[in-house]
Amino acid sequence: MQTLLTAAALVQSGLLSAGMVPASIPSPDWSGFDIPLPWGSLRIHAYALCILAGIVVGLWLTSVRWARRRAPEGSVWDIAIWAIPFGIIGGRLYHVFSSPDAYFGPGFDGTGDLSLIPQIQRGGLGIWGAVVLGAFGAWIGCRRAGVKLTAFLDAAAPGLLLAQALGRWGNYFNQELFGGPTTLPWGLQVDADNANFPAGYPADTLFHPTFLYESLWNIAGVLILLALDRRFHFRRGRLFWLYAMYYTLGRVWIEAMRIDDAEQISLFGITTRLNVWTSIFVFLAALAVFIWLGRRKDGNADSVYLPGREPAPAAAAKSDGGTPASAKVAGSSVVGDGSKDSGSTPNVTGNPVRDMDPVVSDSESRGSLPDNRNGSGLTSAQTEAVPASTGGTPAAAEPRNTGKSGGTDTGTAPEADSSR
Repeated sequence: MQTLLTAAALVQSGLLSAGMVPASIPSPDWSGFDIPLPWGSLRIHAYALCILAGIVVGLWLTSVRWARRRAPEGSVWDIAIWAIPFGIIGGRLYHVFSSPDAYFGPGFDGTGDLSLIPQIQRGGLGIWGAVVLGAFGAWIGCRRAGVKLTAFLDAAAPGLLLAQALGRWGNYFNQELFGGPTTLPWGLQVDADNANFPAGYPADTLFHPTFLYESLWNIAGVLILLALDRRFHFRRGRLFWLYAMYYTLGRVWIEAMRIDDAEQISLFGITTRLNVWTSIFVFLAALAVFIWLGRRKDGNADSVYLPGREPAPAAAAKSDGGTPASAKVAGSSVVGDGSKDSGSTPNVTGNPVRDMDPVVSDSESRGSLPDNRNGSGLTSAQTEAVPASTGGTPAAAEPRNTGKSGGTDTGTAPEADSSR
């Protein structure tokens, strides 16, 4: 390690002499702006703008990936409206209870300032609280949209990491959460009069820009997650757990470099920061869940919809006349006298038949038939047995008329309109 630092110092001195790189990353000379209002002014902090930029870019990437999963249009915003507020609240609560001295006093002795808790513009959002409570908000949104939480988390994982990459720059503008002293050319300047400048260090001390390390780590992670998902098509939340493993792997060594005040926890004879232990345990849990999910078989893993919430199939093609074919087939039947009830009857090929006119009375239908004795043929009416006009005995049933004019039967048949 000492050899690497020595080599880096030599490279730095050589580059500085050539005028190729700056001596350090300068401290920001801007941290926000004021909007004048009739009753005063509204301060817009750079920290908040970084968080907002991360949310916007993360949502954009998530919406693109969500649409490719054929999710309901606009559902990403319906979910985000629940996930984002819950995530901000969860992130703030995690920070407050993982660094409680400023809010409750050392040892919770009551000497802290509780009014600082809602002042998130001063910094302090814990990622683990944001993820846990944000996932709960996303679950509410997913239930309302009828989609699976695991499918949404898979789509959102790269976007979440991208949002963290941009949000970390808020620490730069607040001049907070930096690492120990360094002589590397990318060392960070911190104003000596800033409240976060550690006591006991010279005013020109440079510090490790841990915000930059994490931002670059996260951007690389976005590219890795996208490449792995393109190759393996992770489902059932596995990409989200892969995100958790990747982020915590970097957070362990980045968190260990920081020198700001934090809760110290002793486990297995090792005392270190709470977030280091949290990252280790989350990594192990994510690894176990990732492996377990990989062994499960789910035949419907590609669907983003909850069971029973799938969209209805596309409407059937409409038949001629503008009536859907499915409506015509339903409830159709033929009654004994040749009339039809509501609906239509499919023919022997299964194709629907055009709807017939409403049923009319037997006398009306017969009254409209032409006179057989005039030589015009009857249409396909059913044959009836009629009594003979001369012998008093029933005559043989009339044969079906062939439709040719001039044909007559033996005997005299009564007219059709007086047969009943």
